[in-house]
Amino acid sequence: MCGRFVIAGNKQALVDTFEVITDQSPDIQPSWNVAPMQDIRFITERPDADGVLERRLETARWGLVPVWSKDPKAGARMINARSETITEKPSFRTAAAKRRALIPMNGYYEWQKNQDGTKTPTYLHPENEDELLAVAGLYEFWPNPELAEDHPEKWLVTATVITTSATDALGHIHERSPLIIPKDLQVDWLDSATTDKNQVRELVNAMPEPHLVPRVVGKEVGSVRNNGPQLIVEVRGG
Repeated sequence: MCGRFVIAGNKQALVDTFEVITDQSPDIQPSWNVAPMQDIRFITERPDADGVLERRLETARWGLVPVWSKDPKAGARMINARSETITEKPSFRTAAAKRRALIPMNGYYEWQKNQDGTKTPTYLHPENEDELLAVAGLYEFWPNPELAEDHPEKWLVTATVITTSATDALGHIHERSPLIIPKDLQVDWLDSATTDKNQVRELVNAMPEPHLVPRVVGKEVGSVRNNGPQLIVEVRGG
C-alpha cells in the first residue's frame, strides 16, 4: 500500500515538470510526511471554458469518496486502489474511466516486516532524488447534501493512489507499491478520450517496473506530528 509520502518541492516545480497550463491549487506547504485525509496535489487534463483540453494542477483530500457515498468519512478506507480491480469495483470504476490523475511525489514510505515482528521504516525514491515521481491516481467529486447547490464548498474533491504488485527488487520491503507512470506514458494516462475499461486495463498493464532506491529511515516518520527533511535521512546500520 501507500500510506505516507513526500512532496517537498514548491508549486512552481510541479507546474514546470508536468507542463501545467492552469493552476487551481491553493498553497500547500511542502511535506515530508503526507498522511491520509490530508490535502494533496494532483495533475489532470480537463477542458477550459472554450472546451480546449489543458493540464491542470488541483487539490484534493487524500481518500476517495464515491459520489454516491452517504458519508465523506468513507474516504479514510480508500486511500489506495488496487490496479487489478479499478475497472471493476463500484468505488473506483467510474473514476478509472473518466477521472484519472497524476499524483506527484518525491518518494514514499513503507514499513518492512522483520522476522522478530518489528517493522523498519523505509523511504523509497528515484535514483535521481531531484526527479519527481508521477504516481497514478483517481479523483472524484462528492456533493455535500447539507449545502446548497451554489455553496462554494458544495463539492468535496478527493483522490486515491493506485497501487500494484511490488517488483522483485522492492517486494521484500512490501508486497504493494504505487503505480508509477513514466514520462512517455503520462499523456496516455491522462487522455480523457480513453474511457473503455479494456483500454484502461491495457494502460495499467503497459507500465514498466519502477527503479527505486530504498533507504532505511528513523521511526519518527511513524507519527503524523513529525515533519521535515530529517525524516528522510538515512539511519546508519538500520
